[in-house]
Amino acid sequence: MSDLANKIGSQIPIKEPAWMKEFKAFIMRGNVIDLAVGVVIGAAFTAIVNSVVTDLINPIIGILMGGIDFSNLFLVLFGERRASLEATRQGGASVLAIGAFLNAVIKFLIVGFAVFWLVKIINRLHGPKEAPKPAGPTPTEALLAEIRDELRAQRGGAPAPAPKTE
Repeated sequence: MSDLANKIGSQIPIKEPAWMKEFKAFIMRGNVIDLAVGVVIGAAFTAIVNSVVTDLINPIIGILMGGIDFSNLFLVLFGERRASLEATRQGGASVLAIGAFLNAVIKFLIVGFAVFWLVKIINRLHGPKEAPKPAGPTPTEALLAEIRDELRAQRGGAPAPAPKTE
């Protein structure tokens, strides 16, 4: 049966849909691949930032706050308070996870700071961009040139040559 299917399949031309060609072209564009690489590196960077916040910054803040486990700082709105945030949530209580929120803010600031410096370094490596030169004189320059030429004509002098446009 498979030989028959192969013979029939080889004799019937199958046309690739136009959207499939567009999709292949889209996926193979350089910026899509760059984006995929950025997402993978971003995920790895997120793991590093999480460790920095959880393992380095939180203990220091906890010491400064009198030995409080900063990541376990929460306020119970409704329900029974238990030993930890996770245990309180599992008990069905409604909580404000202040420590978790502050962790997220600290992580955001660290990532924002790192991205800021990365963009700054990349811009410095690319060098300063030259502003495009205008094609001709600006309207203000043209008006000033007309006024200058009119004043020279009134004084009896020859008008100045028109400015060169490149």
